[in-house]
Amino acid sequence: MALRHLSATVAITAAAVVTMAGCSSDTEPEETATAATTAGAEAAAVEETPSEEAAFPRTITHELGETVIEEQPERVVTTALTVTGNLLAIGAPVVASAASTPDEGLTDDLGFFAQWADVAAQEGVEVLYPNLEFDIEAVIAADPDLIIASTTGADAAADYYDELSAIAPTVVVNYSDKTWQEVATLAGEWTGLEDQAATAIADFDARVAEVADAITVPEGSAQAVVFNNLEWDSAVAKETGAHATLLADLGFDVIEADPALDTSDTARDDFAFVAPENLSAAFTAETLFLVNGTDTEKEALTSTELLQEIPAVVNEQIYPLGATSFRIDYYSALDIVDTVEGYFGG
Repeated sequence: MALRHLSATVAITAAAVVTMAGCSSDTEPEETATAATTAGAEAAAVEETPSEEAAFPRTITHELGETVIEEQPERVVTTALTVTGNLLAIGAPVVASAASTPDEGLTDDLGFFAQWADVAAQEGVEVLYPNLEFDIEAVIAADPDLIIASTTGADAAADYYDELSAIAPTVVVNYSDKTWQEVATLAGEWTGLEDQAATAIADFDARVAEVADAITVPEGSAQAVVFNNLEWDSAVAKETGAHATLLADLGFDVIEADPALDTSDTARDDFAFVAPENLSAAFTAETLFLVNGTDTEKEALTSTELLQEIPAVVNEQIYPLGATSFRIDYYSALDIVDTVEGYFGG
């Protein structure tokens, strides 16, 4: 489900992704890319012979019914760009993925999300079709033995389920109500790579614990926010959302905005939206993390007259999480952890 009233930059991310990171300028990009690539390679290097529990054929229950996968997939095609990073993280044999419209900072030149584009290049993943413009002929040409599609976001292809199923076994997922760990676990079931999925999650949890022990967390509360200047409603992460959960796991005392300020039309678990005139009443934490934020957004926030007296501006404790931090997958989550370590590590 698309976030409402996002800025033009956020809207590009949300359109392809929509509900739940990139490196800040304080994080070394080569180190982050190397760590992510190594993690993906390690997951892929795990023994790929299916265990008895991972035997094929198997029947997968998904959003649009049941699909029988006769043999362990060797050529996975995904029309769901948002899911591609998690597939790569568990070493799934992705041969082609839908791509977004290239956007500096958010994607590479092909339209693959920046946080895992290097891994995709290393694994030889090709563009299935560009600009998230569905192309059934491209899917046929990719010769898949498993197709992954989504029900939500600009990469949704659920409407083409029957056509896709005529090409190869097709599994449809709603990623908007799941954590990246849940999507990775499902991907392990689709591909017979349950062990690799479990390893990726365990390695990530270990990395979070490592950084939590190494950093010095500022005193007081923290919030993760999407700042849209004063043009549209901005957003404050809820404690049940992926951003707040990750920051809490890193040791921050994450708080929400006053629920009375929420302008959302429907109940959400990830963000509360706040009208521009109420931002000073919503941004109350001593520390603010800017989701989908760079130094540009930081400068915009700190120079906004309405926000001059909020605690984080007064304390000079505003930290961008990077251009790709809006949607959390395995790789962007690692980027967020690395970025936080860069800010608060010894």
